Amino acid sequence: MTSELSLRGVYVPLITPFDAAGEVAVDAVERLAHEYLDAGAAGIVALGTTGESAALDAGEKRAVIDACSRACAERSAPLIVGAGTNSTRTTVAAVEALAGTPAVVAALVVVPYYVRPSEAGIVAHFEAVAAASPVPLVLYNIPARTGRALGPAGILRLASNPGVAGIKQSVAGLDLDTLEVLRGAPEGFHVLGGEDAFLYPLVLMGGSGAVAASAHVCTERFVAMIECGLAGKVDEGRTLAGALLPVVKAGFAEPNPAVWKGALHAQGRIPTPDVRAPMTNASPGAVAALLAAIEAVG
Repeated sequence: MTSELSLRGVYVPLITPFDAAGEVAVDAVERLAHEYLDAGAAGIVALGTTGESAALDAGEKRAVIDACSRACAERSAPLIVGAGTNSTRTTVAAVEALAGTPAVVAALVVVPYYVRPSEAGIVAHFEAVAAASPVPLVLYNIPARTGRALGPAGILRLASNPGVAGIKQSVAGLDLDTLEVLRGAPEGFHVLGGEDAFLYPLVLMGGSGAVAASAHVCTERFVAMIECGLAGKVDEGRTLAGALLPVVKAGFAEPNPAVWKGALHAQGRIPTPDVRAPMTNASPGAVAALLAAIEAVG
């Protein structure tokens, strides 16, 4: 048995904009959520890696969730909220706190980081969180950040859990593990791409969409690319993927999300380009390169 939640299309993992005083610019959060939904995004992800969730305190996280919730509820759009930590107990508390929040359809829960548990420990962690969560989980597999990967056997075991709707698979390529998951996943388990350079081939191989930081810019084009993949319009989608690849490369030229924030600020969409320490703002050259890549897409 799998979750009944359907996850399809492009979900934007929203940056957290800061104002000149260094506070969360809540109005900008809500405005951006509306802009991305206007551009065809299937939904919004709050408090992901790109949202600098590790740098926000509890009150700021709640403010971001509430702003995204208002926007998504107004548009009848799904909201996924990042709630994972490296502790099962604190992750359970984080997902339980989502109960009753309008528009929240799932919790994005990362593989526990830093502590480097065994695969059996990772699976048990997700099972415990799923049992306590008021909404289904989207697993978040990003070994470059967590120091531990969840392999295909563990993913496929969790795929049959009714409290698990899918996975954001953020690995460096369309690797053998991912192909095994795409081949073996039961109907109703959704594989969302999280490594932006490989979103299109992942969808062609059976993925249902993407959680794409790159879709902060050229959003309509990323949406169209994924829709081409889902519809089997291979050549049209390949053309879009080729055109967007320089945007992806430029946006990740420096640590995420600094370059995306730099471009959004240059476009007048957020009040500052600032990230929080120990992150540093993008260099002018990196921002200029991304803006040029965006302009080239048209």
